[in-house]
Amino acid sequence: MALIGIKRRGDFIAQRIAEVIKKTEGKTVPLGALDITLYRDDLQLVAEAPIIENSEINFDINNKIIVLVDDVLYTGRTIRAAIEEILDFGRPKKIQLAVLIDRGHRELPIQADFIGRKVPTSKKEIVDVFIKETDGMDSVVIHSYRKKSKSSKTGMRKGLKRPGVKQLYITGDKDYA
Repeated sequence: MALIGIKRRGDFIAQRIAEVIKKTEGKTVPLGALDITLYRDDLQLVAEAPIIENSEINFDINNKIIVLVDDVLYTGRTIRAAIEEILDFGRPKKIQLAVLIDRGHRELPIQADFIGRKVPTSKKEIVDVFIKETDGMDSVVIHSYRKKSKSSKTGMRKGLKRPGVKQLYITGDKDYA
């Protein structure tokens, strides 16, 4: 088995899972990271000038069980792109999907094998996942749609303390609503 995280947060979540496996099972799991930017079917909608990073898969994926890791499962388009890129690296025995948050609203027939938490949302809501490695804290925030501000790449990241924002903390083995 190997873990492959989708960049920008799935890769860090995959690292955390690998650490838990090492601690509990005493086994080191091969770990990789994907940048799916060039595989997206909505690239022109995502950003005017997308930032492209390197994918890092430094092991043979042929005939391995691959667990693809992402932060939020929504339409399934990100996962489709990730699977397409993985298949460019070889032919795994099986690809499974692990997500921290499954919010529903699929546009493609994709479902997770491992889910941290199912969080029903409306299509008008946005789910932001914050992790210590990139954001300085672990948190999941659900908020109503708001256009991205020009001063903020993520739109909502500055507005965590706004009234009416639902915040769900997922830390270790405890959840706080």
